[in-house]
Amino acid sequence: MKTWKLVSGILSIILFVIVTFQSCAAGILNTIEANGEVSGSAGVIVASFMLAGGIVSVATRNSVRNGGNIALIILFGLATLIGFSNYGSFSDLAIWSGWCLINAILAVIAIIKGKKTVSNSTPETE
Repeated sequence: MKTWKLVSGILSIILFVIVTFQSCAAGILNTIEANGEVSGSAGVIVASFMLAGGIVSVATRNSVRNGGNIALIILFGLATLIGFSNYGSFSDLAIWSGWCLINAILAVIAIIKGKKTVSNSTPETE
């Protein structure tokens, strides 16, 4: 799981730049067209959560506690909810939300695997 956290964290940080630029362009188009969609603003929020999740993922990759994984579930979960509920005609936001969903699910798997390895380990004697 350490490798996954490092790779997904770096990819999320890189994708932050792409999603931010796309969302700014979508926001400008939404304003020009006056179509009432908020996909540009939602994309900026999703990008912000992706950046925060990427930083947390890289920073907590070697942690044995579940705090980092819980933070990843919250950050990527919120990004997923916001992205899927507000993508409108900006369908790329659904793809980025899918990436966030994958990261949130893998953080849940990391918690479950962490509990199994703790329960299967034998206590150390001093």
